[in-house]
Amino acid sequence: MDKDEIVTAEDGGMVKDGAAVLECGGGAYYCLSIIGQIEGHYILDNSQKATKYDHVIPTLVALEESDKIDGILILLNTLGGDVEAGLAIAEVIASLTKPTVSVVLGGGHSIGVPLAVSADRSFIVPSATMTIHPVRTNGVVLGVPQAFDYLEKMQDRIINFIVKHSSVKEDRLREMMSRTDILVNDIGSILDGYAATECGLIDGIGGIKEAIGYLKEAAAKNRASKKSKEN
Repeated sequence: MDKDEIVTAEDGGMVKDGAAVLECGGGAYYCLSIIGQIEGHYILDNSQKATKYDHVIPTLVALEESDKIDGILILLNTLGGDVEAGLAIAEVIASLTKPTVSVVLGGGHSIGVPLAVSADRSFIVPSATMTIHPVRTNGVVLGVPQAFDYLEKMQDRIINFIVKHSSVKEDRLREMMSRTDILVNDIGSILDGYAATECGLIDGIGGIKEAIGYLKEAAAKNRASKKSKEN
């Protein structure tokens, strides 16, 4: 994808893959939706809504290099999915120099948690929920120390990322992951919007208005900084 191809829509029109370019406040902002399940190395059934990491990552790279985009709005409504694919997307978002903001709308479950906190600023609507639980794996798991060591290291990678990119304390996060009195058939916690902000996982309660407001402010600061350096 050419770095300028992502901004071919006019007047904030829709572009492919369900994304949109918003032009307001003197800037242009790319709206990226992460919905359904995060698809990794295996293609999901056609009946499932999916976000393909091999589509999202190149798009994010092109956005970073585009001179026409001032910021990125990330809308989340995901059940989770492939752990490594989701973490890869989150790492790319966290490494961008363009202002980024995330909004958890319906749900930001499982690997959706690192995706939500990877942005510079994160919001969640009051009715949204986030599920925090230990790393799961599908298929047969060999009952050997190496297999459990791998899962433990994977979980530590996720925990370290969340702690680094949010205000939640590690001990509190591990406590929420290991609770046995909330989920009927699993261990972990379900947080609504207020609980997610109270523990420091998400920065604040808010929706599209708050998110776009943050992007406008951050983009204006960037433009002012560039002008001062040029002068």
